[in-house]
Amino acid sequence: MKRTRRSRSKKVGMPPGSLIHLGEVKTKHSELTLFRYDAQQLSESNATSLATLDTKTRDGEVLWLNVYGLHDPELMRHIGEAFHLHPLVMEDILNTDQRPKLDVYDNHLFVVTRFFSYDKQSVQIESEQVSIVLGHNFVLTFQERPTGSFDPVRERLRANKGHIRSSDAGYLAYTLLDVIVDRYFIVLEQIGDDCDYLEESLLYRPGEHMLQNIHKLKRETMELRRAVWPLREVINSLVRNESGYFQHDTVLYLRDVYDHTVHFIESLEALRDLLAGMLDIYLSSISNRVNMEVRALTVVAMLFMPATLIAGIFGMNFVHMPWLEHRDGFWFAIALMGGIGSFMALIFWRRQWLSRRLF
Repeated sequence: MKRTRRSRSKKVGMPPGSLIHLGEVKTKHSELTLFRYDAQQLSESNATSLATLDTKTRDGEVLWLNVYGLHDPELMRHIGEAFHLHPLVMEDILNTDQRPKLDVYDNHLFVVTRFFSYDKQSVQIESEQVSIVLGHNFVLTFQERPTGSFDPVRERLRANKGHIRSSDAGYLAYTLLDVIVDRYFIVLEQIGDDCDYLEESLLYRPGEHMLQNIHKLKRETMELRRAVWPLREVINSLVRNESGYFQHDTVLYLRDVYDHTVHFIESLEALRDLLAGMLDIYLSSISNRVNMEVRALTVVAMLFMPATLIAGIFGMNFVHMPWLEHRDGFWFAIALMGGIGSFMALIFWRRQWLSRRLF
């Protein structure tokens, strides 16, 4: 997961609710998309400022405002004033390093969660903060950059599929949370595919790059768990519905999202255990390779040891030595070296020391 240092020095000494953006600017201009709908009709508007949009809420209608780009404090201030949001909500939206959490206020509730995407090339998870504000007849979503993450929900609204158009704002908030959690499983599946490939490669062709990839995957899954774990408690709090923003039928659907979150965390734990086992396999493979290389060197050294011994004996500087001045002494020494070496090689072969690939 990409890590960036976010300076908080700009907020030192500032009062609570100060609108200061903390985080990476991921889009040049802020974009706003407004959906207003009921069971019979739907209107959709796009703008770059709030002044050109009709944000007045009406009975019987649900308003969904999505904001791309969180680096414009003035725009955030106008949105907060238009929907009477608590200053602490706007402050948390602009701080893109928040952990998943739920805050309940008098006229709205505030949920912080995260989107994830996986880059196979860099073996890295990219994270984006998504904030959701739920009122009695409106939903506000804030994203760091334009993505198609909520496109399935928009298509369902346009095509009037499912129960979104005939339901309240709480059902829309549930649908958005369901899409977020479903995307977690896509990331988990992609990481799992890479783990399967690495596990298979470890047994046949382990390399140094695999250790780096295993370490990256372990680090990414750890960061993913750290980001998703609090979301379970957030959704569990929504299921209890102490705020009363969700109808009974919607709470049943939220329970399903909670089950998916628990299942995701359990699957992530299993994946982390798999990566830990893969690291052990890698270290064992490297140790086995070193042992094979040492074995090969030992066999070669033992084969040449008799020749070295014979050459050392005949190389001593004594005046009188047997066979030293013999006409065939050289060839006798060579034959003796070769014979002993061949005999030892035969013994090694019968003991299957030479039957496996050593080089």
